[in-house]
Amino acid sequence: MARLNEHEGKALFKKAGMPIPQGEVAQTPEEAKKIAEKIGKPVVIKVQIWSGGRGKAGGVKFADTPEEAKKVAASLLGATIKGLLVEKVLVEEKLAVEREYYAGIIVNAKADARCPVVMFSTEGGMDIESVPSDKIAMMNVDVLRGFRIYDALNLAGKLKVPSPHIAQVARLMVGLYETFKNYGARLIEINPMVVTKDAKVLAGDCRISIDDSSVIRHPELGVKVAREASTPPTELDRIAWWVEENDLRGTCYFAEMNNDLKDREVVGTIGYHGMGGGGAMLGVDGLNRQGLKVANFADTSGNPPASKVYRAAKLVFSQPGIDGYMLGGFMAANQEQWHHAHGVVKALREELPKRPGFPVLLLLAGNKEKESLEILREGTKDLNARIRIYGGERVYDTVGLAAEMKEMVLEYKEEQRAKGKKG
Repeated sequence: MARLNEHEGKALFKKAGMPIPQGEVAQTPEEAKKIAEKIGKPVVIKVQIWSGGRGKAGGVKFADTPEEAKKVAASLLGATIKGLLVEKVLVEEKLAVEREYYAGIIVNAKADARCPVVMFSTEGGMDIESVPSDKIAMMNVDVLRGFRIYDALNLAGKLKVPSPHIAQVARLMVGLYETFKNYGARLIEINPMVVTKDAKVLAGDCRISIDDSSVIRHPELGVKVAREASTPPTELDRIAWWVEENDLRGTCYFAEMNNDLKDREVVGTIGYHGMGGGGAMLGVDGLNRQGLKVANFADTSGNPPASKVYRAAKLVFSQPGIDGYMLGGFMAANQEQWHHAHGVVKALREELPKRPGFPVLLLLAGNKEKESLEILREGTKDLNARIRIYGGERVYDTVGLAAEMKEMVLEYKEEQRAKGKKG
C-alpha cells in the first residue's frame, strides 16, 4: 500500500470539505517562520515521515512565535527520527483541545463481509487496538448503498457524543468515507478528531494508505512507489514498481533491506527471491540465524508470468556485493511453477557466467513441480556455479537449507580469496 504523509492526507480532506487546522508545509526554517507569521498565533510543528509515534520520538514540537518556529524547524529538518530523515515539517495552528475522538475505516476481508468497516471511538489520541470494545462503535458498509449522514449520527449517538458537536462529528465521518471511496484507500484514519474549547471539530491528524491498484488511477497524488515502507524508496524499489504498476498479473515485489546483524559475525550477503509473504519470511529468518545478511526481500507470487519473475531475479542480482542467490519457495504453491522456472533460468544464464562458482540455492514446490524442477536442472546444468535444486520434500526445512547456503557461501568466498592471492 502507498502511505501518504499527513499534509498530503489533509489536502484530500480539505478537498472533501472537511475542517482541518490552518497550516502549510515547510522545507526550510525560513519557510516555517513565514507560515507561522501568516497563521498569527502559536503553532505546532510536526515532522512529515512515514511512521507513527512521532510525538514520543520528539518529532512534534510547539512554538509561540514565528522566530521560535524557525528555530524549532531548524532543529527538526535534517534530523533522523525513528530512523527516517526529516525533509519536511507541517506548521499548523495550535489547537485549544477540549477532547479527542477517533474515526477510521479499514477493509473487512472476512468471507462473510468483504466490505469497508467504519469505526468511531470516544477515545482518540491512542492506538485503536488498545481501546475497550465498549468505547468503539462499528458499521460494515454496503458499498452499493454507501455511508450516509444518518449512519454517522447513529455511530456517534451509540457512544453518547454530546449534542453541541455531534453533527460536526458525523459530517467528518461522511467526508472520511467519501475520501476512502474516491481514492481507493485500504486504511484511513482521523486520530485525533479534535473538539476545541470553542466547540469546533477538526481533523487534528490523519493517516491514509492507498491500495496499490488505485495508485495508477490517481497520478495527482504523486506516489512514486505504491508500497508502505518505513524508508523512502531506493532506485531499485522504483524500478520494481515500474515493473508492477502496469502489469497486474501476479506480484513483482522488491524492497532493499538494511538488516545488519548486530553482535554477530556476518558470513555473507544473500540476494533473496521469495514466494508468498509468510513462507518467504521464514526463509529470511533461517538465513539470518546462520549469520547471513539478506540484502533484499523480493516476492513473486499470485501466478506471475515468467517475464515478471525474470525481472525480479535481475533486480536481486543487480545489487552490489551479494555472495549468493536463494529462490525461497517455502510453500507448496498452486500457481504454475514452470513460469518461475523459465524466468529464473533466463536470469541465471545471463548472470552466472559473470560470477564463476557463485552459490545458488533454488527451492520450488507446488503445481507443475516435476516439470519445473526439470526446467531448472536442464537450464543450469552447464553453468559454472554452485547450484542446488530442491522441491517439495524440503519446503519446511528452512534451517537445513539456510545451513547449505552458508556452506556454499563460505566455499565461494574462500575460493575468491585464493584467486585474489594468486592474482
